[in-house]
Amino acid sequence: MRVNERIRTKEVRVIDEEGQQLGIMTPQEAVKLARSRGYDLVEVAPQAQPPVCRIVDFGKYQYEQKKRAHEAKKKQVVIEVKEIKFRPATDEHDYNFKMKHAREILADGNKVKATVRFRGREITHKELGQKLLERLEQDLAENGVPENRPRLEGMQFIVIFGPKKS
Repeated sequence: MRVNERIRTKEVRVIDEEGQQLGIMTPQEAVKLARSRGYDLVEVAPQAQPPVCRIVDFGKYQYEQKKRAHEAKKKQVVIEVKEIKFRPATDEHDYNFKMKHAREILADGNKVKATVRFRGREITHKELGQKLLERLEQDLAENGVPENRPRLEGMQFIVIFGPKKS
């Protein structure tokens, strides 16, 4: 933030371009000092008492801030939630195929949302969906841990598995 008439406090702490403290002065004096040196006055800590301002080249300051934000973003790990859908009457081969795919997703460090969708009167046999998700939980025990118990939301059972911490 460029400092000009927007500073409403009576005093600010000023730091010069080498990082040396110049002391506490009025904002007008600080702006005048910065302009005489050919730089800008930038407020770096508005929450401090008194606010801290730095004498810097504003364009260079913005560039460094953007560069720091980019580096921080690079180091972030984005975890995706991928969904695998089952039916209460899912065949053995289909179950094994989807379970292996869920293992791969967990091995990549992502989360798996396993859903058992019921259609029509299938909802009267909730225990089939419950058993299917419990079996999946046992099969994925070495790769992931369930973040919650299987719960019924509308016409489907849902459980989310997170990757196991190693």
